[in-house]
Amino acid sequence: MDADAIEEGRRRWQARYDKARKREADFTTLSGDEVEPVYGPRPGDAYEGFERIGWPGEYPYTRGLHATGYRGRTWTIRQFAGFGNAEQTNERYKMILAAGGGGLSVAFDMPTLMGRDSDDPRSLGEVGHCGVAIDSAADMEVLFKDIPLGDVTTSMTISGPAVPAFCMYLVAAERQGVDPAVLNGTLQTDIFKEYIAQKEWLFEPEPHLRLIGDLMEYCAKGIPAYKPLSVSGYHIREAGATAAQELAYTLADGFGYVELGLSRGLDVDHFASGLSFFFDAHLDFFEEIAKFRAARRIWARWMKEVYGAKNEKSMWLRFHTQTAGVSLTAQQPYNNVVRTAVEALAAVLGGTNSLHTNALDETLALPSEQAAEIALRTQQVLMEETGVANVADPLGGSWYVEQLTDRIEADAERIFEQIKERGLRAHPDGQHPIGPITSGILRGIEDGWFTGEIAESAFQYQRSLEKGDKRVVGVNVHHGSVTGDLEILRVSHEVEREQVRVLADRKDRRDDAKVAASLKAMLDAARDGSNMIPAMLDAVRAEATLGEICNTLRDEWGVYTEPPGF
Repeated sequence: MDADAIEEGRRRWQARYDKARKREADFTTLSGDEVEPVYGPRPGDAYEGFERIGWPGEYPYTRGLHATGYRGRTWTIRQFAGFGNAEQTNERYKMILAAGGGGLSVAFDMPTLMGRDSDDPRSLGEVGHCGVAIDSAADMEVLFKDIPLGDVTTSMTISGPAVPAFCMYLVAAERQGVDPAVLNGTLQTDIFKEYIAQKEWLFEPEPHLRLIGDLMEYCAKGIPAYKPLSVSGYHIREAGATAAQELAYTLADGFGYVELGLSRGLDVDHFASGLSFFFDAHLDFFEEIAKFRAARRIWARWMKEVYGAKNEKSMWLRFHTQTAGVSLTAQQPYNNVVRTAVEALAAVLGGTNSLHTNALDETLALPSEQAAEIALRTQQVLMEETGVANVADPLGGSWYVEQLTDRIEADAERIFEQIKERGLRAHPDGQHPIGPITSGILRGIEDGWFTGEIAESAFQYQRSLEKGDKRVVGVNVHHGSVTGDLEILRVSHEVEREQVRVLADRKDRRDDAKVAASLKAMLDAARDGSNMIPAMLDAVRAEATLGEICNTLRDEWGVYTEPPGF
């Protein structure tokens, strides 16, 4: 790009920056020197390929969505928490908010994630152990007791039964007197990544997509600020994918949901801004920064050139980041504080919109209060003490970072072509029921291609660990330690017994006829093709349980069994 074009871009950036609101903060170095809000080529210098880098707040958004970077608003500190019953988790949420957390992120227990009630025989021994147990709207009310849902953003990490769980959240808001139309937050809902990596599905893919399409329509019409889909690469990376695979599979899933919305007749410039993303921040510091920058650029280009988006916000890739759980070690667990800090810094330098930092003891158990506080303080030290929030995309223009960004983008594009080829094999006539990327994803799920690719990457990494080519402190190098055993959080089995008792009491006190009628109405909606959300909300208001709702749909749609792979 020639010098004149670069200077024109700088003037456009300056105009945006001058109009934007900035934080009241000290934007100087520790030594007291003023720093500029952004840095670029020197005036008069040409820079080959600068159009791919650009200025913050300008297409293709490689350097961030906003001209101000974090000078306008810092990332949201969002700590992931959930354990035991709703009352216990409510107490932890209040602690997080009182300590300066800016948003909540709900972790559900395994029965809830699988659409099972706490009294289901298959739930035995799992209630409240890896997250909070939620059986009905009454539990959701307790979970957010004294936390005004109109004033806090909430992320819920659940996919298979995401839609009924969201209905419970809406009813809890109603019972607080909050208009659901003002709610803001994120629901994961991403069923593609369940088939690809995490394996927490309920039905075949098509019924799940039916529910997701209904949810997208409902939120687009009535809950404009809420994001009904958080497309998750985190679990794909945690399963063993490389950075490029995480990026490509995640964005492909996002393209699939765009195609789903378009197939429903929705305007891309109306619903696309309701999509958000969730990425892993791993330990290869510069590769992770490059991954985040490439993600914004790819998403903007595809939304504009492939899916016809015209609204700027429809091209924005907004993303939450969590530090890599898989990088934590049970050996020398205090090393995990250092790992988490490095990963969090990579997320911030990559321009994350919100961030969760893992606790040092999460490889052993749910976080203790002390470990959760250290994780929170890690973000606050980065935000308040390091100066990283003073400058937008401070690594922009680095030869290394820009080369990595280009390389990861090219790797991702090659993977997109492989996915489209699989879709063409499934529909050689080119008549894709939803869209070409969606067809390729469904074919890749059906024949085990995604899981096979991830398994191969995980195997290669494990082999390099065992050979010593990759080193992990405390695991295959530097073994000596003076650290004693940690005191870890243990969830009492009394939690399960009490949750089952409370559930039985609620079932005794509700109107069973009303529950049965509402479940039948929901089933009728499933059969006649109408939007299922209103009928599901009525079932939730009648105190139908998560398990009852999911089992009704399992009986209608059947369950999914993954094809075997060898």
